[in-house]
Amino acid sequence: MRISAVGKAFPANYYDQDQLLGALKSEWAQQHHNPERLDRLHRNVLVGGRHLALPIEEYDELDTWGKANNAWIKVAQDIGAEAVRDALDRAGLGVADIDALFTVTVTGVATPSLDARLMNRLSLSPSVKRTPIFGLGCVAGAAGIARAVDYVRAFPDQVAVLLSVELCSLTLQRRDLSIPNLIATGLFGDGAAAVVISGAEHQTAASGPEVLDTRSIFYPDTEGVMGWDISELGFGIVLSAEVPQMVTGHLREDVDTFLADHGLTRDDVSSWVCHPGGPKVLQAMEEGLELGPEALAVTWKSLREVGNLSSTSVLLVLRETMDQHRPAAGSYGMITAMGPGFCSELVLVRW
Repeated sequence: MRISAVGKAFPANYYDQDQLLGALKSEWAQQHHNPERLDRLHRNVLVGGRHLALPIEEYDELDTWGKANNAWIKVAQDIGAEAVRDALDRAGLGVADIDALFTVTVTGVATPSLDARLMNRLSLSPSVKRTPIFGLGCVAGAAGIARAVDYVRAFPDQVAVLLSVELCSLTLQRRDLSIPNLIATGLFGDGAAAVVISGAEHQTAASGPEVLDTRSIFYPDTEGVMGWDISELGFGIVLSAEVPQMVTGHLREDVDTFLADHGLTRDDVSSWVCHPGGPKVLQAMEEGLELGPEALAVTWKSLREVGNLSSTSVLLVLRETMDQHRPAAGSYGMITAMGPGFCSELVLVRW
C-alpha cells in the first residue's frame, strides 16, 4: 500500500496577517474594548497569512449560517476538484483509475455530500464507492489516510483517493468575543488537499512512501477539549487550553507503543509529518516526542505560510515532505494528527 501522490488547491484570495487583523478590528471596533489583546493573540499564533474562501469584502454579506454554508458548497467543489486533479496528475493517473473516494471536512455540510457533487464535475465512474466523513476535525487528514489504506488493503488492485476540504473562514462568529474565538480567527485558514493511495497490486509509476500500519487512539471523557458548539448561528469554536496537555500527556506513549509493535523506537523514525495545530501544540509535540529543532521544520513552515487548515494541514505537510524534503529510501516516517474526541491517529510509513 503506497501514498502515490498528494495534490493541493487554495482559493485565490490570500491576505497577510496584518490585513486580516485590520479587517477584524474594523468588524469588532464597537464591541471589543481591548484591541491590544486581539493584536497579541494574532501575533502569538505565528501565522504570516492565510487563504480565504471569498474576497475579504464579501464576508459582510454572510449574515446567516445558510449563506455561509452555501458559499462553502460552491468553493469546496471548486478547490476540491482542483486538488483531486492535481493529485491524479502527480500520480500519473486519471479519473477512471479512482475506485473509492473518501472526503473529510468539518467546516461545511451538504446533502448530496461533497463527493456526490464531484461525481459529475470530475466525470467519475458511477461505480466509485463514496465515503463522506464529517466531524473528525484536525485528526481527519491522518485518519482519512488510514481509512483509505483500509480500503486498498481489502482491494489491493485498486486506488482510493482521500479529499480534504476545509474552509475555516466561513465559520466566522461575529458575536463571539471569547478568547478561543479570537485565537481561531488568527489561526485557521482555507484550502484543500487530495491523496492518492494505491493498493499493493496496483501498477503505478508513482513512488511515494509505503504505508506499513495505522493506529487510532481515543481518550475517554475528553469530548469538551475541542470541537464545535452548533447553533442557529453556525459553528462556534470549542478550543480548550488543555489541548497541549493532551499532547504531552498521551502522544509519546501512543507513539512508543505503536512503534514497539513493529520492533522500532522513535530513534528509528527519520521524518515526522505532523499536523500544525498551533505554536503551543507543536512545542508540546517537540517536548513530548523529544524531537530536535529541525524535526518539525516543515510543519512550522506550513503554519507560518497558510495557517492551520484543520484536516487539510497534515496533508500539505506530507506533500511538502515528499516534494522538497524527501527522506532517504528505506527510512521510517510517522504521520500524526490529533483532534476532537479527543483522539490521535498514527500512520507508520517507509520511504
